[in-house]
Amino acid sequence: MPKARKAGRLRVLSSTVLCTGRVFSVRRDQVVEPSGLEATREIVVHHGSVVVLPVLPDGRIVLIRQYRYAAGQYLWELVAGHKEPGENPIAGAHRELQEETGYRARRIKRLLDVFPSPGLLGERMEIFLAEGLTKGKARPEDDEKITQKTVTLREAERWIRTGKIIDSKSVAGILYYAKFVAQKA
Repeated sequence: MPKARKAGRLRVLSSTVLCTGRVFSVRRDQVVEPSGLEATREIVVHHGSVVVLPVLPDGRIVLIRQYRYAAGQYLWELVAGHKEPGENPIAGAHRELQEETGYRARRIKRLLDVFPSPGLLGERMEIFLAEGLTKGKARPEDDEKITQKTVTLREAERWIRTGKIIDSKSVAGILYYAKFVAQKA
């Protein structure tokens, strides 16, 4: 049974890397949390990701579809990829947009940040809006087989309602854009 202690700052008593992969690692930490709770936490350590919501001049958005092994299915999503260590997030957003769709953006601005699964995953996803798009040739990574489709914002919202879009970063980015950005444009 974990012990409760006086509130204060986070203290890491011990830390062990259990596994190191290409994009993330898994670590087990013994900690005393700011509430004073002493606990064992196993977390996935990740440098973070950039997510891009590309909006065409006519207001349609660009979605991509790819097979996601962990989910066991093809998913419709916003453009996304991990940040390289030390990479500027806006540079990463430009890079991922071009790699996955071929589009280049004149303007990229931050919409919001999300933690997709903060109970076990330290990944912070920075979601960006890309506008002023010009089409080019996509250059996906060797292990990416991506198709793309442009849809209206209303159609994307319908896909969320009906379960066609179930990827959390995409749901968050699209609904945030619909509620707080698109209405003001």
